[in-house]
Formats: sequence, C-alpha cells, structure tokens
Amino acid sequence: MIITVKDSFGREISYLRISVTQRCNLNCVYCGKEDCAKKAEELTPEQYYIIAKAFAKCGIKKIRITGGEPLVRNDVTEIVRLIRTVSGIETVALTTNGVYLKQYAEELKAAGLDSVNISLDSTDGSTYRHLTGADVLQRVMEGIDAAEKAGLSPLKLNAVLMKGVNSDGAGELISLAKERKIDVRFIELMPFSDEGENADLLVTGDEILKQFPILEYTGSEGTAKYYSAEGFKGRVGLISPVTRKFCNECNRVRLLCDGKVKPCLGYDTAYDILPFINDEEKLLKEIEKIILKKPAGHNFENRSTAHGLNKTGG
Repeated sequence: MIITVKDSFGREISYLRISVTQRCNLNCVYCGKEDCAKKAEELTPEQYYIIAKAFAKCGIKKIRITGGEPLVRNDVTEIVRLIRTVSGIETVALTTNGVYLKQYAEELKAAGLDSVNISLDSTDGSTYRHLTGADVLQRVMEGIDAAEKAGLSPLKLNAVLMKGVNSDGAGELISLAKERKIDVRFIELMPFSDEGENADLLVTGDEILKQFPILEYTGSEGTAKYYSAEGFKGRVGLISPVTRKFCNECNRVRLLCDGKVKPCLGYDTAYDILPFINDEEKLLKEIEKIILKKPAGHNFENRSTAHGLNKTGG
C-alpha cells in the first residue's frame, strides 16, 4: 500500500535524490574544495533498491541519481535497473558531469533511465578547465551528443555562472538551447565553497533576463522558470535558490551514499536509516519521521551548511 507523506508544513514529498557516491573525477571550484577522489562508504545496488521501495511506499514518485559523479561507479547501470523495477516510481533521472556519458548513455537508457542533467558551466575550453580542473570539455560535448542519440529526454544542461569567471559565456550556452532541443538552465551560485560565499560572484536570474531581453517566460516546472524566444528549439531555465527561495514548494529529500537521509540541502543534518534496512515496517516509520523533520527552508544566508555539494548529494 502506498501512502502520501507530507512534512510538518503540509508539503507532499514525492521526489528523492539518491547520491550513489561522493567521489568525483572533477574538482569544480563552486562545489567545495574537497578530496574528490576519496571514497566514503557507499551502499550496494541491492541496498538502494530496498530503500527506494520503502520511499515509494511513502509516496515518492521520482528518483534522481546523483553524486559526486555517479558514473564513477561501475555498477551505476545496475542501480538504475533495480530502481526502475520499483512499483510506484514513475521517473528515474540522473545528474552527471558528462565525462563518462558517451560510454554509458545507451546502457543507461536500456536499464530504464528516462532523462539526464549534465553540468556544463562553459563552452570555452580554457574556462572549463579552470572551473573543473580537467581538460575534458570535448568528452562532455560527446556525452551530450550520446545522450541525445540514446533518447534520454528531457536533456538538460546545468550551468553555474560567476561574474568575471564564466559569466561572459552565457550567450554561447544559450545558443545551445536555440540550436538544439535542449534545456539550458542557469543555477545561482550557492554557498558551498569560498567562491559561493563571495556575493560579488553571484549572477542572479534577473541579471540574465536583463542581459538577454529576447527571452520570454513560458512557464515553471519544479524549481525552474523557463524562457524561450522565436527560433529556439529548446528552452532557457532559471533556478534561483538564493535570490528567490522556493522552499515553500520543495517536494524532495536526499539519500546520501552512506545511508543517511538529508531532509534539506541547506543543512548538514542527516539521519541514518541503515539500522532499519532489514525491517520494512521500522524503515517506513523512520522515513516518515525524517520527512516530518524537514525544515521550512534553507538558511544559506547564514552559512547553514559546511559541506561541499559532493557530500550533500547535489
């Protein structure tokens, strides 16, 4: 039996983000300067399956696989395949930096993956290398092509702009949405690193609209407001967690790779559910308790989290 679980503020929680690793093959400046190669405890595909089943019985309908970089796990396809079999899960998506996507796109689609979000903060090779610490832009672009060919849809590109760093490349990113059926989404810089705490680097959604007045609002989906223009095949999305908090509409919680659940990205608080994994009744009750502990909203302005994005589940 599936029950609908609401938090203490009446928000219906239907979206689970699952971090399968905190490891990453890149070291992006805004993510938090961590040892991205260090391996923490990681759940097995079978454990993710058990937990996904329990969350589905609590009303979760969408699952997104995140990291770190999920494609550094050689069993990521098996994780997707198992989660896809869970009754009640309507959508399985994945967020990746795209470096290994060319290798995995077809088998991920065959395993049941619906859609993919790819991090792409610049189309300029030197800027991309500065932001990520790696000279792999061409591989990412090939990964985007492979995802499109495999039929992973919708295909979304996520970019974090920083003034004086990569903000002058916004037009090139937007041109991808004009030329291809791709959603290019600009996400405001969040305080997960020294760069994120520097307000002078923040590029707001309003600033992007002012710079590109051709963009016209077409509607909202989840946390993003979407825009388009005449002749565009895709869309431009704006996600503004800093200047336009959308916490009152938040419908998600996060499972970390070590079996802890974070009710909110904006706080370090996490609750361990592994002790209950072999007792479904207790596991369901624990999930309900955790959802009820979800705060009203993040507190980024007061530095409510000390962890980089690779440790929070993206």
